[in-house]
Amino acid sequence: MNSTLRRRLYTAQQMQRLIRPRSVAVIGASNTPGTFGYRTVQNCSFGFTGKVYPINPRHAEILGHACYADIESLPETPDSVVLSVPGDQVLGIVEKCAALGVGGAVIYSSGFLETGDTGKVAQQRRLAEIARDSGMRILGPNCIGIMNFVDRVGLSFQPGLNELPMITGPIGLAVQSGALGFILTQGMQRGLGFSYNIAPGNSCDVDICDLINFMVDDKTTKAIACVFEGVSDGERFLEATQRALAVGKPVVAYKLGRNELARRTAASHTGTLTGSNAAYDAAFERAGVVRVDDFEAVLETVAYFSRAGKPTAKGIGVMSASGGAAVMAADKADELGVSLPPLAPQTAAALREKMPDFGSSANPCDITAASLHDPTMYGRCITAFANDPSFAAVVVPMFSVFAPSTVERARYLCEVAAGLNKPICIVWLNEWLQGPGSEVYEHTQALTMFRSMKRCLATLKAWLRYHEQREGLLARKTPRVSNVACAETARTLLDRRIAGATLSESASKTLLASYGIPVTREVLVQTEDEAVSAAQTIGYPVVLKAESDAIPHKTEAGVVHLSLANAAAVREAFRAIKAAAARLPGLPAIAGFSVQEMVNGGVEVMAGINNDAQFGPVLVVGMGGVQVEVLRDTAVALAPVSSAEALVMLQSLKGYRPLAGHRGAKPVALAALADTIARLSELAADHRQRLAEVDVNPIVARADRVVAVDALVVTAGKKES
Repeated sequence: MNSTLRRRLYTAQQMQRLIRPRSVAVIGASNTPGTFGYRTVQNCSFGFTGKVYPINPRHAEILGHACYADIESLPETPDSVVLSVPGDQVLGIVEKCAALGVGGAVIYSSGFLETGDTGKVAQQRRLAEIARDSGMRILGPNCIGIMNFVDRVGLSFQPGLNELPMITGPIGLAVQSGALGFILTQGMQRGLGFSYNIAPGNSCDVDICDLINFMVDDKTTKAIACVFEGVSDGERFLEATQRALAVGKPVVAYKLGRNELARRTAASHTGTLTGSNAAYDAAFERAGVVRVDDFEAVLETVAYFSRAGKPTAKGIGVMSASGGAAVMAADKADELGVSLPPLAPQTAAALREKMPDFGSSANPCDITAASLHDPTMYGRCITAFANDPSFAAVVVPMFSVFAPSTVERARYLCEVAAGLNKPICIVWLNEWLQGPGSEVYEHTQALTMFRSMKRCLATLKAWLRYHEQREGLLARKTPRVSNVACAETARTLLDRRIAGATLSESASKTLLASYGIPVTREVLVQTEDEAVSAAQTIGYPVVLKAESDAIPHKTEAGVVHLSLANAAAVREAFRAIKAAAARLPGLPAIAGFSVQEMVNGGVEVMAGINNDAQFGPVLVVGMGGVQVEVLRDTAVALAPVSSAEALVMLQSLKGYRPLAGHRGAKPVALAALADTIARLSELAADHRQRLAEVDVNPIVARADRVVAVDALVVTAGKKES
């Protein structure tokens, strides 16, 4: 996105009247139970101390509130207005509210951008214009509204909201889907507390990015959960989430729309561009966002993050009353890459004093079923684990039996956990989901209860990683490898090209070379004799390729010949390529023939750039040649990256070992390879408006040299303004 067109994130102050109003008007209020207008007035009345003004000319009173004929009749200009009216009335009412100086508007009505209809899309754009020109913040259209548990006001038609226990707490929810957001809010039935649950719907004005930014500055909110389909401006998303990272408020994200079918569904649902899944992964990595892959993991993860502080170690301890559960924990830890270090000697000694001889004083530890009848043994063993310097947290698989002692044990363990300086995680391994003791564990703040061993350990892994990376992300710098002259040279080269065009290999390599990326020595020729002469100058063996913008995939087209060892081989290849080109559909124009040095040996690596609609240039690195398509072994990051970051990307590949030297082979020139990748990322970042795609495959890396052997560049449809 062109930076001149970007709007800044809305501040908490700019959204204060919308989200935390002192007075609310409900336009389209109703006395009919079950209607949106009735539910909204009802949801404004679960403890809100401000003014509520129902507006409907047919009624004198609704749910004990005096009713007004229209917004002009109100005794004051309300902070926030809820529109529970048909879609064709929305624009006129919103214009009137803006003219009166209303602070915010929540629009339930659907039938705008999500329809794809030109006229309806224009109406939503008009809403955005009104918001921009007036400063009145608008939530929606096509949204379920705002559930503000801090001020006890629900600017929402959500049924059943008034039946929840209304626990105010540290978890903020920004969820595009109103239904999914309310499902999460039902966590209050399990003792979880929330600050806000806000659904932006079509986001004509206020969007997910603004909501994150609001919660960053909110004192009640300690952790933020996002469930969303996409954002329209990746830079604003990064800015908001990086602010959250800076103040230590973890953002847990469940990204919807990860495949083509889901993306089509999302477009029809909210009209939001979902973007590339890999680009979102890279953005989450850059901002320290904790990604979860299952909706069921959202609440458990964000609840844990809202309670747990900074870890004091890198390992996890597992203490169980079942040997089978201990083995299960070991299996899942190995699967997820979670460290279960051995017990410290003092921990092992303490356990031997407290549990039966047939127990296992290891990690995971089996303290045996004898502990089920002696809660104090549980408590003493958990305390010993929590005191182990190798453990950042302690996981306790829990079983429920129908006995009063089960509930007593739960209360006792919560008391023990409250006195410890390490997080305690209970894993409820019972098909009796609400069995004895479960409610005790769920309603305490002293520990966190999970209903899956895998989700528990995945959360702990994410927690350790978040804190391990946070400092580095906040201090992140990307020192340039290339210089200003490189950018100017590349700009001149790109300005000569037609927007949206595919560059020939020679032109693509010339562009790479402008940024100091090493490319093969090559000569462009027109005749067979010139090809032989060029080959003798370069030195055998050589490669011969057709040079054409119209043939992006030359190997498949049969216009590439490798390892030509002498003049006769060059002549034969020249004729074969000419014949193959003549057989191609459309008879693509051939600009000549490229004679290139043949680079033997080394390890093949690929590096590519895709210019994502939301986040701009995304760098992809993997093992080269056909391996990248077969193995799907890649690392992804937002461009630009530093040489150090490029090296980390390489090291993360499963195929990294050959690069580092394997079975006696020399390691490749890793510093030069990382430098090459960093330069490519700078080229993409500097010319993000000019470049759509860049594919450098392979880059051959040897101990003595790194060189780009083949390259393909596609220019963007628009030139930089």
